[in-house]
Amino acid sequence: MYQVVWYGILCTLFILITSSYSRHDRFFSDGISTAEIIAGDVFFEITDPVELEYTYRVRPAKDFGAPFNESFILKNAALVPVSPRYACQNINNQNDVEGNVAFIERGECSFKRKTLMAEKAGAKAVIITDINNANEEFFIEMIDDDGEEDANIPAAFLMGKNGLMITKTLERLQKQYAIINLPVNLTFTPIHKMNHPPWLGW
Repeated sequence: MYQVVWYGILCTLFILITSSYSRHDRFFSDGISTAEIIAGDVFFEITDPVELEYTYRVRPAKDFGAPFNESFILKNAALVPVSPRYACQNINNQNDVEGNVAFIERGECSFKRKTLMAEKAGAKAVIITDINNANEEFFIEMIDDDGEEDANIPAAFLMGKNGLMITKTLERLQKQYAIINLPVNLTFTPIHKMNHPPWLGW
């Protein structure tokens, strides 16, 4: 009888311990899940150059452009800084942008205008960043400019600190683009296991 009781106690302890580990993998200490923290944001990863091999968080445009849904997958695509950098006019390096992701600086025209110009150049998606406010650690909501023309590719905003580091690193290495995978699914990845850029201090 004692053996049965001890067996029951041991089984209960095992269940409690294993469930606490699995809960730790899925939740933060305050009970908020990774999925709740991510909310509607999207992640991409840079695989080249090695100096930028981290996972980056972007905020999709609020009410224009196509969604980053299950059917949208880009593997080993180029993240191409456009010329001119604000993409308010026709993009000069269209051959590099076509079929890839346009990397555009915020300013001089609306987010939607930039997205439309990138789409016209053949981009599959757009990432916009504000390197002039690189010390700011927040995301900007990209909204529609109420223009009649609709954008049909996904667009998202990248935090300025990340944008500056990507831009400066590519310039220093004299590279025309970075290689990325977009999106990457981190819904069930604990926050402490995410490969955040070290300069964010998260």
